[in-house]
Parts: sequence; C-alpha cells; structure tokens
Amino acid sequence: MNPSGTPRTIDVGERRARLASRHRLVPAERAGDVVDVVRSVVALHATDAASVYLSARARLSAPTVAAVEHALYEERALVRLLGMRRTMFVVPVGLAPIVQSACTEAIAVVERRKLVGHIEQGGVAEDGEAWLTRVGDATVAALEKRGEALATELSADVPDLATEMKVGEGTKWAATQKLSNRVLSVLAAEERIVRGRPRGTWTSTQYRWAPRSAWLPDAEPTPPVDTARAELARRWLAAFGPGTAADLKWWTGWTMGAARSALAAVGAVEVALDGAVGYVLADDVDPVPAPAPAAALLPALDPTPMGWTQREWYLGAHRGALFDRSGNIGPTVWWDGRIVGAWAQHREGEVVTRLLEDVGGEACAAVAAAAQGLTEWLGPARIRSRFPTPLERELVGR
Repeated sequence: MNPSGTPRTIDVGERRARLASRHRLVPAERAGDVVDVVRSVVALHATDAASVYLSARARLSAPTVAAVEHALYEERALVRLLGMRRTMFVVPVGLAPIVQSACTEAIAVVERRKLVGHIEQGGVAEDGEAWLTRVGDATVAALEKRGEALATELSADVPDLATEMKVGEGTKWAATQKLSNRVLSVLAAEERIVRGRPRGTWTSTQYRWAPRSAWLPDAEPTPPVDTARAELARRWLAAFGPGTAADLKWWTGWTMGAARSALAAVGAVEVALDGAVGYVLADDVDPVPAPAPAAALLPALDPTPMGWTQREWYLGAHRGALFDRSGNIGPTVWWDGRIVGAWAQHREGEVVTRLLEDVGGEACAAVAAAAQGLTEWLGPARIRSRFPTPLERELVGR
C-alpha cells in the first residue's frame, strides 16, 4: 500500500521486468541447477516431452539434456504428474504432495468416474468400478514385481489392460482404444504409480511406469487441501505475481471461491494493474529494477506464457498467430519481457524465427543469435509441438 492507503500501481513495464528476471529469461538470472529452474516457474509443462528440456535450456547457464535427465531419473528430484488444469507437469518432488492435494486428488476422482462410465458404456463390464478396482490392483502388483515396465509389458501380465473399447460412437471422434493408458493414468493420478524414464530419446512420449512407493520411497504425505492450496498460491504469486484472482483460478483450475480463499490465506496484498485488481505477496510490494533487454526462445506450452489468463501485457496483439483453437501456445520469441514473435525447427534442423513487430536492430541480432544457438544445441534432434499452430506449421515448411 501507498502511505495514503491506496494500492500501489504496478505498470506493464514493471510486470515485464519481474517476468524477465524471475523466470530467468535474462543472462544474469540463468540458473546452474535444473531444480532451481523448475522452482522459478513453480512447474514445467510436460505435455510435450521436449518442452521440459527446452524450457530448462532457456533458463540454464550451461544447459544439457543429461542434466535434465539426471534430475528426473537418477537424482529423482523432479517428478511428472497430472496437476493444475488436468495438465501434465514436471515439479520438484517436494511440491508433488502439495499439487496432489490442491489439484490432483479432485482430478483423480473425476477421471476415475469417467473411466468407469466408459467401461460400462463400452460394454467392457457391467460393473465398471469393480472391473477397474480389480484390474488396477493387478496392474500395481505386476508393476511391483517387475519394478519398472512399459504399458505393453504390463498388458502381458494383466491381459485386461489390452481390452479395446469404443469411444465417441456416432461422432467424428469415434475410435477404438486400448484401456491400458487410461487405467495407468488413473492409477498415477491416485498416487499409486509414477511415470519413469521414457523409451527412446528425450523427445519420446512413451514412458516406463514404476510403483510410486519404490520410485519415491521418502515422499511426504499430502497436506490438507486448504493448506495445500494456500502453499500453491504462495508459490504462484512468488513466481508470477502480480496476478489477478482470475489468473490464479485459471492457472490452478480451481473455482473462483477457492482461488480467493487461497489468496486470503497467504495474506496477498492488493495492487493496481492497469484497471484491474492484482495481488502480490506481502513482502513483494516494492518496485523491482528492470534488467537489460535480452532475447529468449521458449517452447510450446512453456510455463511463462501459460502462467496467466489475462495476457495482453506481455502478448500484445499476437494471440491469433501464436495459439491454436484450444488455447495451446506454440513456440515463442521473447524480447525484454514480452512476446515479439514465433520460432520453429525446420525439417532440416535449422531453427527459424518470425518477428511479428518491429523490435529494432539490437533485438533482431539477439534473436538471430539465439536461434543459431538453439540450432546447434538441438543438433540431430527433431522436435514438433504436439499442438502446432498454423504459424508454426508455416515456419516448419519453409
């Protein structure tokens, strides 16, 4: 608050400065440790396997694929889970119980109920709950015996996992799918199993599974839901503040009532944001210095552009070019804490960019250097967004 008692105004320039520094998009703030990178943005989106590595690379002082793999699969300081907005994330192990209580437990109930309904409607079993309980227990037992396994391997142990089910009959989305992935996803949401090392390279999306008790034997118990929501809101504010209650509601997938309660629980302080009411932590009200402008290339579904629902202050007029129809953002070019363009990897391996506004010679040179650096870092690897935007497709085909 100002001395007059009115909320302090945080303008667009300061919001961009906070974003660039706290999300490590400037050289001076690059991290030396992968887990520190993840903590900086609370969690990394993991729907695209490659995005985890590319998001980390953009924020590390000496990025390597091996460093990310070590944190995920050897040190096991990070874990994949279904979390906010029913989206796949990579989070620090210490945050997993908080996300589980604040978000995933409610998601697990819904996902289990949906799968039970599909099992019954698809003619797999009259009692879908009994079928899922029996098959789920058998799957966990088989996994505990194996230690780690692919879905195909578990289907050999538990043949019911290979059961095929018709979904979407009568619609253009009609298809036949095996139940294995659905069952495994529910078991993971219920904290019984976890996704381990992928089969193949770091861009692979086919994961081995492991019993949670064996993969994370020292995992903390889940806290009460209100405690967990308050802690998750605190971490979001530290990384993304200032933000609005609507931003927090969207980012978490909570109701507005739950978002407001969490903000109140952490003692969030009101600030003025260009006509909207925003919030910061009580010890984060003071102005922050602006870092030197820098370029960054962030992958599709990076946590920074997906951190708020009200995005005009860093997105400008580029929403139509950079998002698909479902609200998934493609790879973006950043300069001075805001989005100024898009990038993609050409079929031959070169990273190509397109600036969507005039940013001046210094920025153009910095973006070109960043694209060259990413081209060299990727080497023979080829990446494609799971939900490519029309602009990304155009760049890929150049």
